[in-house]
Amino acid sequence: MEENRKKVLSCIQPSGMLTLGNYIGALKNWVAMQNEFDCTYAVADLHAITVRQEPAKFRQQIYSTAALLLALGIDPEKNTMFIQSHVAAHSELAWILSCYTQFGELSRMTQFKDKSAKHADNVNVGLFSYPVLMAADILLYQSDLVPVGADQKQHLEIARDIATRFNHVYGDVFTIPEPYIPKIGARVMSLQDPTKKMSKSDENINSWVAILDSKDDIIRKFKRAVTDSDNRICVSEDKPGVSNLIGIYSAVTGKSAEQVTAEFEGKGYGDFKIAVGEAVAEELKPIQERYQTFISDKKQLEDIYRQGDEKAFYAARKTLSKVKKKVGFVL
Repeated sequence: MEENRKKVLSCIQPSGMLTLGNYIGALKNWVAMQNEFDCTYAVADLHAITVRQEPAKFRQQIYSTAALLLALGIDPEKNTMFIQSHVAAHSELAWILSCYTQFGELSRMTQFKDKSAKHADNVNVGLFSYPVLMAADILLYQSDLVPVGADQKQHLEIARDIATRFNHVYGDVFTIPEPYIPKIGARVMSLQDPTKKMSKSDENINSWVAILDSKDDIIRKFKRAVTDSDNRICVSEDKPGVSNLIGIYSAVTGKSAEQVTAEFEGKGYGDFKIAVGEAVAEELKPIQERYQTFISDKKQLEDIYRQGDEKAFYAARKTLSKVKKKVGFVL
């Protein structure tokens, strides 16, 4: 029965502090998925260097991201959790697939345009060919499903196009991946501008909550959250700030929006914001405690991800060998 489980690949960049938005929108679902699917989780450090990284800080962020995945509840015995750059097949397959990807396809990627505008002083080739490396990540593990947000759908589509093109030339080599839309997982918006997605790249630190923020910092940020002037706690299009807070409270307590509205009927925004902050802090507390256990024992952490590296290496090598043979390389 285990062999019939669908394969899922999920990757996360170690490019900064992971936020409450990452947790509610994706990471919480990763933990739930491992009981249903054959999951592979990668710390995508190769993707992160399209933007200049400070080496010592970057190295620490890789350790931190691996420790946080374990703290969230990712089970390395049930799944494969590894560091992307430790499996050379990712880079090798990316080069091969780049020869089956059209220049025009990559030039139409909206994320390339957005990031080029944001980092105008460093518009590098890696930023341009990023979707090909992402396609290699997905296709190496014959992934059936890939959890994607709205900003990554275009990248999954090009991965499907590349796989289909390669299969058309060489036969049935790659599984064509499908997007996986989780059953739960709200889109968490900025606490300071609820029309924008919560992002760790936002310069205003009060706009986002980090998974590792202290309880005092979490409550302080929620106290400062932008709402409106009429003091009614309900979900409404013209109340994006309050709607965002209700969505966050629902996600961490399991209560419906209707239950939340009823719970705070007649209460003001001040009480509501504190309650949301306390609920979030309570949700994140055991994760933070487990994180400290993993990050403080570097030997244990290295043992876990190296075992994952080895599992990923064998799975990736199987696909890469098939690809190289089909293309005509001498093995």
